[in-house]
Amino acid sequence: MSRLVIVVEKASDWGSYYPSDNVVTATDYLREPLTAEEEQRTQVINLCRSYKYLGTGYYVSLLAEARGHKVIPSVRTINDLRRRSLYGLDIEDLNQKLSRFLPDSRDTTDFGLQVYFGETSYAPLQDLARQVFETFPCPILRIEFEREREWRIVAIKPTGMHLLNDPQEDAFADALDRFSKKLWRKPRARRKYRYDIAMLHDPAEAMPPSNKRALKSFIDAGKDLGIEVDPITRNDYTRLAEYDGLFIRETTALDNHTYRFANKAEKEGMVVMDDPTSILRCTNKIYLHDLMRSRKLPTPKSEILFRDDPKKIAELPQILGFPIVLKIPDGSFSRGIVKAENAEELKKGAEDLFQHTALVIAQEYLYTEFDWRIGVLNKEPLYACQYFMSRGHWQIYNHGARGTAKSGGFKTLPVREAPAEVVRLALKATTLIGDGLYGVDLKQVGGRIVVIEVNDNPSIDAGVEDEYLGEDLYRRIMEEFLRRLERKRLGITD
Repeated sequence: MSRLVIVVEKASDWGSYYPSDNVVTATDYLREPLTAEEEQRTQVINLCRSYKYLGTGYYVSLLAEARGHKVIPSVRTINDLRRRSLYGLDIEDLNQKLSRFLPDSRDTTDFGLQVYFGETSYAPLQDLARQVFETFPCPILRIEFEREREWRIVAIKPTGMHLLNDPQEDAFADALDRFSKKLWRKPRARRKYRYDIAMLHDPAEAMPPSNKRALKSFIDAGKDLGIEVDPITRNDYTRLAEYDGLFIRETTALDNHTYRFANKAEKEGMVVMDDPTSILRCTNKIYLHDLMRSRKLPTPKSEILFRDDPKKIAELPQILGFPIVLKIPDGSFSRGIVKAENAEELKKGAEDLFQHTALVIAQEYLYTEFDWRIGVLNKEPLYACQYFMSRGHWQIYNHGARGTAKSGGFKTLPVREAPAEVVRLALKATTLIGDGLYGVDLKQVGGRIVVIEVNDNPSIDAGVEDEYLGEDLYRRIMEEFLRRLERKRLGITD
């Protein structure tokens, strides 16, 4: 079980709370390292008054990391908060969400929000507070906002508990209690396994990359290899560094927590699938189109449309012919895609999609009864599937008006039975992305084969992609994790 150490700068800073054996002063922590027995799995919460560079609070975090302790805030977080140029990029997308929730009085031009371990008493901004904490894990943060024409975040500052008033002390104590319980809420028998992998998933996701049976198969395959595969959710961000690897089984996107998880895991030196570079390269169809074209890999005839260029849209029928398929850059599972049969539908479809993105990709329509999906792991083919179009629809997934989605049938077959040229093209496409786990979608029209997209987070559902390989599919993926973990342990780099 983890040991919790709460470090305060002065004993009086804890004066409002009950005495606790977990609380030590910064001086005691710095001067008297824990015993070897206490060193194991120690979590340090650094509540010093300031984290100024080379100050007492800074050294608490620095020496905690040197001792192998998990500390909040980390030195990286302290430095990121100190350098405004770094966190300005991370919070840019949050500014757009503020206007609905912040005070609308014309006399109010600034506003401050106290955040304790990702929690705030101002409910409308709870999600924002959590996102800021996930990006900059720090016990107490003050988020400052200003309004000129619209609200925006102007600063994120760490602050000390000695500055809290009575109601704030109560809120902080409650948040600390909840946070500290999370640190060891699920003691895991680490000694039973050689390695631990966190498997990120969303139990509420309507169309997850893996169903429940598949997730269980990953867990079972890991156990057979001496790996504990521990399902986690977005709420476990602060626990991520406890693990040796991260396996993402949740639909990825650059603008949500999946990318933050992958990025943090990579920075922690963990083995990661999907790695952040693969997410970056695969989740944007504009990027993929340009990448494939620059490497002369066959794709459908395509054009990039700009929001402020109606002339280009008007020229599309002469370039591509009807029907024309319009796609937003980051759509998934057949969402964010429109098929236009005529000029009127083309104009309306473009207008609708441009409400969500500045660029749209337009492609020729290629009719096929099914799409090929070639699964690739570490530059080797893993499985082959045919995904058939949904009945009476032109896509694999038909998203109904009531928010339901129906999919067509499938056929899973040995890789050797898939056309060799399809498999070769899939491997060429993934070589441009990386050496992770990918699913390549291709269309075959007569003798013409084209790459539709490369998915960094391919579907692996029990009863579908494992129809041929069975449990061996999950074992092969876990064996690749094991291979990478062993190479990392031995200090082997490619």
